[in-house]
Amino acid sequence: MALFKKRTVGKPGEWYYCLEHKKVEEGPECPNKDRFGPYTSRTEAERAMETARARNLQWENDPKWHDAPAGGRNEE
Repeated sequence: MALFKKRTVGKPGEWYYCLEHKKVEEGPECPNKDRFGPYTSRTEAERAMETARARNLQWENDPKWHDAPAGGRNEE
């Protein structure tokens, strides 16, 4: 028996998208590192990858998140 191994128990009504198995789960079945969520509905969890792509695109185009150019000086 492994010490400190905690079994993740799912809660009804919480939905997750498993990145490892590429499927929606009600309640977490897989480890945190392998899933997105929780979501409030199955439909929302099914769109997890689409939501992630849209958010990544927003962040990539947000001028507040761009680092200064190499060399440490802003070129204008």
